[in-house]
Amino acid sequence: MSSPDDHDEPAVFRSAMAGVRLQGPAKHVPPQSRRPSTQPTQSQLDDLAVLAEMLDGPDPENFESGDTLTYRAPGIQDSVWKRLRRGGYVRQAELDLHGLNRDKAKLAIVAFLARCADRDHRCVRIIHGKGNGSPNSGPVLKRLLDGWLRKRRDVLAFASARPEDGGTGAVYVLLRRPD
Repeated sequence: MSSPDDHDEPAVFRSAMAGVRLQGPAKHVPPQSRRPSTQPTQSQLDDLAVLAEMLDGPDPENFESGDTLTYRAPGIQDSVWKRLRRGGYVRQAELDLHGLNRDKAKLAIVAFLARCADRDHRCVRIIHGKGNGSPNSGPVLKRLLDGWLRKRRDVLAFASARPEDGGTGAVYVLLRRPD
């Protein structure tokens, strides 16, 4: 066979390919790979999960601000707690601490809760005020009341009142039945 001219590229290629046969079609066709979606599916799923959690989350009445007082002794059922926070119990007595200093307020609370026990009152309201008249220290009686009530064995739970009952200036108190 004659050697093609080195400058004739097609002839050089044909010469190099002499004796090569074409192969038939493949018996196995590889699956077509799908291109990944350009949509951010995981972030969309995360957003949907957050939205679902917000919608299925706690009752907005259960959200607390820094001004609310709440306490729940161990063993208090969720339904009882929720009902107290919503103001669902009849308040059988009320004590207003406006104008009292800390010593007089503590004595008034002790006497009031003793009377409530004698009369078998289960839910009462104590108005402590919002501390608007207090100097820069904020609501003094409110902070003290929170501590005093938590230490009492006869107090099962307490929560800041609904706005129409005094809001963060009053608390509903659920009392234990006297022994």
